[in-house]
Amino acid sequence: MKTETPDTKSQILMVGRKLTAEHGYAGVGLNQLLTAANVPKGSFYHYFPSKEAYGCALLEEFIAQYRASLAETLNDPTRNAHDRFLAYFEGWKRHQTSPNPEDRCLVVRLSAEVADLSENMSQILQRGVDCIVESLSDVLTQGIAEGSVPHLDDPTLLARSTYYQWLGASLVAGLSHNEEPLNAAMTATIEAVRPG
Repeated sequence: MKTETPDTKSQILMVGRKLTAEHGYAGVGLNQLLTAANVPKGSFYHYFPSKEAYGCALLEEFIAQYRASLAETLNDPTRNAHDRFLAYFEGWKRHQTSPNPEDRCLVVRLSAEVADLSENMSQILQRGVDCIVESLSDVLTQGIAEGSVPHLDDPTLLARSTYYQWLGASLVAGLSHNEEPLNAAMTATIEAVRPG
């Protein structure tokens, strides 16, 4: 087994992200995780008192990384707000159709699964979703102000409903192994913010 280093926690989370993307949270056993990460059981429990605590840390790290990448897209100074809004969903489609499971969104992968397993993990995912919807709503509001997005009575409602539509489309695309649900979501999203 590997000698513990200051990066052991990061190693566990990095390997766990990969395994969870491939097999889901419940589908990854502790022994499988430790073997793949090449760390002893004691190291795991040094950082995580339980598998649920590990799951919470995994989601917190994913959401922090996701927020950073979200900011890169939604705050891109080279695009207007309309184009930044659409670019977010174009990126979503690109990641969800990637052959690499790690590219796909853990919110999509785990939302239904953790709802039945862990209230703490569900709350972390919900906070992540709320943050994304708020960011999307802010971009729509900016777009209305600059004229790149048509007037909306409730930008937050459109941000929320569009995000939920994409969650559903991603689940159906995963079940059918077909991009059509994501293409339909993209068409609806483009129409929803089409300048007048």
